[in-house]
Amino acid sequence: MSSSCVEDLSIPDNQWYRIASEMLAMAGIEVNGTRPFDIRVKNPDFFKRVLQDGSLGLGESYMDNWWECDRLDIFFQRVVAAGLENKLPHHLKDTLRIAAARLTNLQSRKRAWIVGKEHYDLGNDLFSKMLDPYMQYSCGYWKEATTLEQAQEAKLKMICDKLQLRPGQRLLDIGCGWGGLAEYAARNYGVSVFGVTISAEQQKLAQQRCDGLDVTILLQDYRDLNDQFDRIVSVGMFEHVGPKNYQTYFEVVKRNIKPDGLFLLHTIGANRTDLNVDPWIDKYIFPNGCLPSVKHIAQTTEGLFVMEDWHNIGTDYDRTLMAWHERFLKAWPNLAEKYSDRFYRMFTYYLNACAGAFRARDIQLWQVVLSPNGVEGGIRVPR
Repeated sequence: MSSSCVEDLSIPDNQWYRIASEMLAMAGIEVNGTRPFDIRVKNPDFFKRVLQDGSLGLGESYMDNWWECDRLDIFFQRVVAAGLENKLPHHLKDTLRIAAARLTNLQSRKRAWIVGKEHYDLGNDLFSKMLDPYMQYSCGYWKEATTLEQAQEAKLKMICDKLQLRPGQRLLDIGCGWGGLAEYAARNYGVSVFGVTISAEQQKLAQQRCDGLDVTILLQDYRDLNDQFDRIVSVGMFEHVGPKNYQTYFEVVKRNIKPDGLFLLHTIGANRTDLNVDPWIDKYIFPNGCLPSVKHIAQTTEGLFVMEDWHNIGTDYDRTLMAWHERFLKAWPNLAEKYSDRFYRMFTYYLNACAGAFRARDIQLWQVVLSPNGVEGGIRVPR
């Protein structure tokens, strides 16, 4: 990078700038470069803040309008692929947070409701404009789809077909969101659906959506479930369960499923088994969340279930997130009066950062089909 750029921005050519620019160069990113994924720094303290505070400093400085990037998704794809997040220093608060996660249950019965209040209750107006008509806040299936609505309907159909839903069966939806899957399954497969959520806003809209159908939506913690169902599904909820509760979670599923039942788990997954949740995501988007690994799921289902199928559609989440971002930008003029400019930058950062991480294959999206005793003759799982 030329010294003129440094002078033009009044950025001191000090150790903070040199270290940060050298790290970004490892990902092929320039400070004040001309490509869409290069960053434009507005505040000379940016470099020190990021190097001292890591991921949290990078996200908060963007929210504070300290830097810009035309294509945040490509920026994050390059940063993640180059492993730069592992080269940043870990803030003391992050170290303490990870230690606390090992010692305490961040997803206890009391704390489990936090994410509902702080994220899912942000407003149905926001999510109804950003998401598809089924209000699916999880990965779509883009095998043949060309629009977000088609991708989400294809996902819903694939889930119902994997579960081999039949008229008259009872389906439990753990973490039912705004009721899109419950409505789809009840309307198209003739099943009776029982859904639970920890978000009051989700429950309200889900009940309205499913009015007139054989669907019950309750505001309830999954640990309080005690019934019998032919099929159980959980989409985009396991990320909020937490490692200390995985065993309990699967025991609850086992307790509530009939001996010849099927269970489908749809979850984002981590490549590594650890508790290193991104501190910015934890603070601003999904408090107390944690991504499971293959090892997490394998160990805590052993002795309870037979794994019938494991399907990775993680690359489809990149396209889903970018579709959400496009719809969010389009809807923003109608949302701006309710939400601040800082919220706009926060949500833009969140959607693009996640898209870049999926594109770099750092995180995955799994659909795992499990049965209590193994299906005689096996099952042919649709793709």
